Amino acid sequence: MRNSWKIYMLAVISFLVGTSEFIIAGILDIVAADVGVSVAAAGQLITVFSLAYAFGTPVLMALTARMERRKLMLVALALFFLGNAMAVFTTGFAMLLVSRIVLALSTGVFIVVALTVASKIAQPGKQGSAIATVIMGFSVALIVGVPIGRVVAGAYDWKLTFAGIGVLSLAAMLLILFTIPKSAAEAPVPLRTQLALLKNSRIAVALSVTFLWILGYSIVYTYISPFLLTVTGMSERMVSIGLFAFGLASLLGSQLGGFSTDRWGAPRTLVTGLLLHSAILFLLTSFAQSSSIVMVMLILWAFSAWSTGPTQQVNLISMAPDASGIMLSLNTSMVQLGMAAGAGIGGIVVEQVSLPAVGWIGGAGVGVAALTVLVSLGFVRSRTEVKVAIAAADKQNL
Repeated sequence: MRNSWKIYMLAVISFLVGTSEFIIAGILDIVAADVGVSVAAAGQLITVFSLAYAFGTPVLMALTARMERRKLMLVALALFFLGNAMAVFTTGFAMLLVSRIVLALSTGVFIVVALTVASKIAQPGKQGSAIATVIMGFSVALIVGVPIGRVVAGAYDWKLTFAGIGVLSLAAMLLILFTIPKSAAEAPVPLRTQLALLKNSRIAVALSVTFLWILGYSIVYTYISPFLLTVTGMSERMVSIGLFAFGLASLLGSQLGGFSTDRWGAPRTLVTGLLLHSAILFLLTSFAQSSSIVMVMLILWAFSAWSTGPTQQVNLISMAPDASGIMLSLNTSMVQLGMAAGAGIGGIVVEQVSLPAVGWIGGAGVGVAALTVLVSLGFVRSRTEVKVAIAAADKQNL
């Protein structure tokens, strides 16, 4: 119990850095107007963040493998502060893009190291709970951080949100410095070992489900604030309420996904959740003019979308139980790549077609993910293949 509060502290800091990622979607229209770009162009702030997170984090983790873990967390938070400061003092869109890259890299490194440290300081047999607690802190940013950011940006200035996050990151550095013990680095997992898993067709298809699911989700969520304001005609207050309801429903959906997976299995839960997710995105556009219906659709959307998260993680781990850490790492990369691609495609749809069309395109993307799950059920590949691939890659690295 003596280290429990330290794990919760890491979860709170994870909430802080998570807010820096998710908040842009909630204030996209405000940022676009302030820096003088279109909403579609501003959406690329999410694309850049996700790409930097997906590709930069593994590289930085490899380069800093020998660095003491507490020191690495402090360095990551120092860069995180710099990224927020750049956002506050930005003089244009280009500088804001650089800020997003710095924030992405620092966020990715901090989250990975925080998960490692949490597992080390946890009580014996409680490592899984410790990791889940830190992840929960990151996820809560979607529930609380985004609507709060919208309220602050609407009432005052969007830069004030980044200023507040930056100041709190300095406080977080002091807490870590004086409370988290030093811990040695762990041997990094060679990229060749990680990529060896992708040679298994069943795993490759399963990871493509993550990419397609997040792709469809991101196409719509990236532009949800301007959608609610200009298409549905909601007020600023209603948009904030809608974002809060969305975040809360995502948390409940995640819990339902875990329960359903345990009770009915991952395949059935995945297919059901993805089909419902796809249908709701189509309905979101079809009933876009009705605020009351859209509000209900937002809740059902978040509920169905995030029921897929824990289910997909269980599904991937079951395919390679001896390489669960690598599987989750690959899944995280697919999430970020899907976010990047979705924001990019959504921007094209908004510019070339219309803002309401993001619902149809996003729904189609999630529908393809559901179809991919159904196709993947036909792959009956032995887990032995996964173990052989890992062993072969490890042998080459000796």
